[in-house]
Order: sequence, then C-alpha cells, then structure tokens
Amino acid sequence: MTLDIPVTGRHHADERPASSMVITDPRDGSPVGELPSADVDEVRAAIDAARAAFPAWRRTPAEERAQALRAAADALEERIDELAELEGRETGRRRDDAVGGLRAAVSTLRQYAELGPLHRGLSLLGAADATDFLRPEPRGVVAVITPWNDPAAITAGLVGAALATGNTVVLKPSERCPHLGRRLGELLACGLPDGVLSTVLGAAETGQALVTSVDVDAVAHVGSSRTGEWIARAVALTGAHLIRENGGNDALLVDAGVDPAWAAAQIARGAFTNSGQLCTAVERVFLHRDVAAEVIAALVAEAEARNAAGPAPLVDERMREQVHAHVLDALASGARALVGGEVPGGPGSGYPATVLVDCTPDMLVFREETFGPVAPVMVVESFAEGLALAADDEHGLAATVLTCDLAHAHAAIDALPVGTVKVNDVFGGAPGGSAQPRGRSGSGFGYGPELLDELTTVKAVHLGAGAPRRGDASPDPGTPYDPGTPQNPDTPQDPDTPQDLGASHGEEAPR
Repeated sequence: MTLDIPVTGRHHADERPASSMVITDPRDGSPVGELPSADVDEVRAAIDAARAAFPAWRRTPAEERAQALRAAADALEERIDELAELEGRETGRRRDDAVGGLRAAVSTLRQYAELGPLHRGLSLLGAADATDFLRPEPRGVVAVITPWNDPAAITAGLVGAALATGNTVVLKPSERCPHLGRRLGELLACGLPDGVLSTVLGAAETGQALVTSVDVDAVAHVGSSRTGEWIARAVALTGAHLIRENGGNDALLVDAGVDPAWAAAQIARGAFTNSGQLCTAVERVFLHRDVAAEVIAALVAEAEARNAAGPAPLVDERMREQVHAHVLDALASGARALVGGEVPGGPGSGYPATVLVDCTPDMLVFREETFGPVAPVMVVESFAEGLALAADDEHGLAATVLTCDLAHAHAAIDALPVGTVKVNDVFGGAPGGSAQPRGRSGSGFGYGPELLDELTTVKAVHLGAGAPRRGDASPDPGTPYDPGTPQNPDTPQDPDTPQDLGASHGEEAPR
C-alpha cells in the first residue's frame, strides 16, 4: 500500500523523492554533509527487524528495559558537547538552547526508566473465587517521526516511552537534521538487541513507506499539521494507533493592570526563543488597550536588543521564505513593522526579531503558524474580546494569559479550546506534564506518564476458580448474577432463557 503522503518534520519538504539529503549550515551557508535517503526496501527491512525483535523484547523484564534506557541516557550525557555542535550546524540552534534540549533528553530517558517498571493495570472487583484485572501490553512496532526544532528531547521522549513499555521502534528523524538524527539513533540503540531500535533517514518517500506499512502498529509524529493530517488518513487504512503533536497557532492575551515591561518580556520569550521555531511559540498577541502602548514600546526594545547580536538563523532558506511571506502579507494588508520585517543580506538564513502592529485576524500571521521570530499584535477593548479572538482558531495546542484578575484566569482556563493553558508564565510547567492537543494540533498524549498508556493496549483478564480435576464431582456453579435484570428468587426461571447476559460470540450461557 502506498499513499501520496508528505511525511517530514516540522514543515513539509519538497514532495519530489530524493536519493540524498544535502545539509548546509543555516548560520553561514557552509556545507555540513550529504547522506543517502533510505529507499522502500531499507524501510521494509527495518520494519521486519523490529517485528522479529518484538516477541523477545516485550518479554524482557521491565527493569532490564529500564537499565537500557539509563545506559542510553548516560551515553547522551557524555556527548552533549558533540551533539550540541552538530545540532547547531544543521539547524542553526543557539548552543545554549541545544544544550538545554539535550539535557532535557537525558532527563526524559531517565524519567521513563523509572516510570516504565511502575506502569500498571487495574484490579477489578469480581466474584470472591475469581480475579479480574486489566493488563497493559505493548502495541508492537512503533514508527517514531521526529522534527528538527527540538530533535533530541522529542526523540528521547517518544522512543524512551515506547521502549520502556516493550515496543520496538523504527525512528525517522527530520531530513533537516539527518546527521544528528543518525547519531541520536546510534546512541539510543547502543546496548539494545538487534532490531529493537532502527533508524531510517530520508524525506517524504521514506516517511510514506514507513507509515503506510500494515506491519506498523502505532505511529508517533511531531511535526506540521499538514503532515499529521496525511498520516491520520494513512493509518485509518492500516489500523495503526496514532499519537500526534502538530502545528500550533498559540495566542497570548495581556489583561489590563499587568506590568507592561514584564508582559513584553514574556511575549518576547514566547515569540523569539529558538527564532520562534517551537511548537508552543507565541504566534498571536492580544493586548488590552489600557496597557497596549506601553507593552508595545517595551516589546520593541526587547526585539531590538535581540537583533543587536545579529539576526537569528532559521533552519533553512525555505523556512525563511515562508516566514517572510507571512510578514509581507500582513504589511500589504495594513500592518506596520515597528522593528524587523526585512530579509538581511549575507550568507545563511537569518531573520530579525519582528514586531507587527495593527494586525487583524484575517492576516496569515494570525490564521496560520508562522514558525519564525515574529510577534503580531492586535489591540482589543476588553479581556472578553481578546479571549473570544484567542479562542477562535482551528488549532488547539496551547495558549497563555497574563492577568492579575483570578476570575479572568478561570474564565480563560474554561474558554480556551487548547490542550495547555498557561497563566502568567509563557513557558512554565511541572515535570511530567502532559496534554492532549485539539483540532489541527493533533491528538493523544505525547508526553508524561500518560504516553505510556498511549503506547500500550489493555487486555481484560478474568481468572476463575480452578477447573475440577477429572473424576471429581462437578461443583454447583450457583446462580449467575445478571446486573441488567433484577431477579426475584421466588420467581421460577424459564430454563430456556440464558441467565448470563454477558455470554456472547456464540457461547452458550450457563444454565
């Protein structure tokens, strides 16, 4: 089975099949390297190897699987400098940000090493002479498709949870950072049995071969909404379970009474960190008129301070073209750029921190995910108006509200149709947090302890009393209890009427 599905990282690549991936450093355009793309046969071989390794890996004691994750975490930790350098060369990510993502990857692997052996089912209350319980079991072969914008942490989370629960994995990193993806795959697989974790490199054609295979039992994808929606259609035909965190169009709403300088720093952090290339980056800003002028002035100062060090690089020229197209659309529709908004000269794919004002909801920067260092601003007359506009979007990843009014905070938590609402902290959150994206932003728990549930399926078990030995008198089974039909013990029962309404699939109910 083959479907025309562009399966990539954060934003879709050219849909022409490619035999190799040529990577240049987005900071200065210098060559990084060239790697071949896996063809259909190589993908098929990786899936077959994962299928063959699954029976033994699923029966490996959970604590032994946990030890493998701890070893992988140690291997990553020992090579943080090497991996951060490689990530910077392929994606342009600042060293501090890359190191932070790698440290998060190490922490996440250790987290799942601890959570995996503790993952459990539920016991049920049944008959006194029986035991009933729910048993979690691994799904099987999991295809993990990861992006380029935070590759180490996301890979560690999805792969770590899958391995901890007894699944085997075929990993496809983004074609925008294949050298880093290959190295991460090697380190994570070190010490694992053959076939438990394989890495295949490539773009759309490689991803198509992976997600359309009927021998893949689950797909975990972090990337663009467009790609995620194609994958959803593909797995509807194969029957694979799908977990996806896709694009966001996250709003940030500033209420009256909030300190303007603090609010501007929160907006800048949300819109400009990692050049705006984060799933939960701030994409739309709504300012209450009472504080708008002061917040905008402080936000411009924040952007200018960041630009003083030079424009931060976007991952490649294609990404810069998309970001700039959104800015040009806004300017043509009446917005004004108070800072930034122009493509810098020179090598690389840098783009300045940009503040747009006089924006309206019909502009591309408000309707679609820009995924660049752009803060588009709209002034609103009331908190209620801003909240209604923030909630009016087809995505549903996250949103932030800055307010001193507890009633307004509660109203936002209730009204915003997103997986995560952040109040007074644009990137806050406790370790192990997890959420379910809404709308075009995806589905399923992609992080936290709940990811272990996503990567397992539940089997209900009824363990009855021991069967009578041959020659023993058959015990009286008693009168089966039917919870759906109250019975009067003084009322004779029709001997031809089954008394156990739970009997199904052609089984004869006990008399």
